[in-house]
Amino acid sequence: MALTFGIYPGGLLGDDNGIVHPVRPDLPDRITDALDTLQGTAAALSVRAYRPFAATVTPQEPPAPANPQSYLERGRKLDLVLTFREPTGRLDEWLEFVRETVRTHGPHLASLQICEEPNADLPALDGSIPNVLNALVQGVVTAKQEARALGHTLAVGFNAVPTFDPADTFWSELAALADACFLESLDYVGLDFFPDVFRPIAPDRLAAAVTAVLTAFRRTDLPKAGIPDTVAIRVCENGWPTGPDRPEQRQAAVLDLVVRTVAALAADLNIDGYSFFALRDADSGAAGLFHRFGLLRDDYTPKPAFETYRRLIDELGNPLLVSR
Repeated sequence: MALTFGIYPGGLLGDDNGIVHPVRPDLPDRITDALDTLQGTAAALSVRAYRPFAATVTPQEPPAPANPQSYLERGRKLDLVLTFREPTGRLDEWLEFVRETVRTHGPHLASLQICEEPNADLPALDGSIPNVLNALVQGVVTAKQEARALGHTLAVGFNAVPTFDPADTFWSELAALADACFLESLDYVGLDFFPDVFRPIAPDRLAAAVTAVLTAFRRTDLPKAGIPDTVAIRVCENGWPTGPDRPEQRQAAVLDLVVRTVAALAADLNIDGYSFFALRDADSGAAGLFHRFGLLRDDYTPKPAFETYRRLIDELGNPLLVSR
């Protein structure tokens, strides 16, 4: 089962405290060259991008990257995330924002993710915002209705992070809202996870840990919300940062192991895609975990994992079909 691969190409990102700004600006020509190299002969490479919504907040969080359409060459399309950052929890303007996004970006969209990590209660994530579950459910339905009305073919979904707390109520609360209309509108559920980043895992246990998290997501979490196996899951964000005591060669090895484990589970768990976070470092001179997730350093020079990801896309991605 071939996977659709993707990557976030920007330098801006969020950490536990808010927004991390890159020390060097995005250079569209350098980014496009890197995306072309990664894509190789694959039919597609999704460009992951984030567009925040907050009607009553000034200043607004910036979109990331600033102009993702500039990277949509050679058949690439957007994997666009709409983040719900409205502190009042008000939905009217949010739902119009969802409709407007489909109207404006529909032809360029491969997928539209509604909300960003709504089960993670951290300041930079949507799980900290009131009414986020209703924003998720109504946003998915609204996006699919608008796409159908306009004749756009795009996958609509949402994402989450792994649940390790048995008392967590996110999935059961979602089940209370997940009516037939929501389930009929839902094409995928994404998983953001970063094994061996925030909780160390021994190298010989990493494949088992990845398998356990993905299997629990499919077999335990999603059924709690009434989401059937026919709805695909995909890895929306995964990565391993370099830095002090985190060698670049180890990043390449972790990437190879994680992607191959995902690919081996794809048929059994109905996994349709994998996206790496991120193309380049925010600051290759910083010691913090969040600054050095990139396949490239902040000056756009490649780490070993860049070539690793290129080879994985070539081997495991959807091939370009050439007519004869």
